Order: sequence, then C-alpha cells, then structure tokens
Amino acid sequence: MKRLIKYFVSVVLASSLLSFAQFTQPAQAQVAYGSYVGVGPAVGFADGARVGGVIAARYKLLKVPVSFRAQAFIGSNVALVPTVSYDYPLNWQTDAYIGAGVVLAGGDTPSPVGNKIGFALQPGIDYVVPNSNTVIFGNAVIAFDAVRDGGTAFSLQGGVGLRF
Repeated sequence: MKRLIKYFVSVVLASSLLSFAQFTQPAQAQVAYGSYVGVGPAVGFADGARVGGVIAARYKLLKVPVSFRAQAFIGSNVALVPTVSYDYPLNWQTDAYIGAGVVLAGGDTPSPVGNKIGFALQPGIDYVVPNSNTVIFGNAVIAFDAVRDGGTAFSLQGGVGLRF
C-alpha cells in the first residue's frame, strides 16, 4: 500500500510539472509604459544651425510594437512631423524605435527640420523613470529634401514627458 501511494504521488507530481512546463511561456521584455506628451529643446541643421523647442507626443498601440508619434517644432518657423514607429524594447524601462513619416513645414526661414514638405526618418529612444509617470525621450529627425534650396535637414531633440 505504501508503495502504491508513493507511485501515485510521484505520477501526480510529475504530470503537474509537465503540465506547468507545457503551458508557461518564457518571459520577454515588454514596454512598461504607454503613451506620453512631452516638451524639450531641439537643435536643427537645415541651411545653418537652428535652435528651437519641440512638443512631442506618442500614442502606443496595444499588443503590437507600433506607435503613432508627432512632433511640433517651434522656432523661427513651425513644422509638424507625424511618424509611425516600430518599437523595440531593450529592457523593462527602455524602448528604442525607428519611425518613418513626413515633415510638414513651409515659409521662408527653415525650422529645425526644414521649410518644405519632405520624407522623414526618426530613430530614437524612450526611457520611463521607475515608479513614476515620467518619460525621458531623445531622438533625431532626418528630413530628406525638406529645405527649399535643396538638401537634407537634420535635427536632434530630447525632453521630458508625462505618460497617460
């Protein structure tokens, strides 16, 4: 009888462990934050150096590593840069991304990202401060054929955001 009980307990324990191993998934890093709005400085190189400010927004889609982003550059001229990005989590707080979109600018004087409509690439990184709603962001915008006299504009910006 003791032998039967030991056998029964070992079979139940072994089947429980196999069942648990079969249905559990390996842990993967996922983005620990969602959407945010932030502000910061911007330095652009389009027909000379330009300094301005940036208002940045990110809307994170659920369950896919894609975000809608928009940046408004304010300086000697105003420009909007909406992009769609692919987000790659580096760890629980940090997310690297590459986005593609368009530069919407006009006027005579270039903004940090130019002064005409053009194609834009946007590599960047977002970091959420642990145990807070604060996001620190930094990125570059490479605006192809966005300068009225011809050429590519390049802008670096960063700042602090509040996630929602």
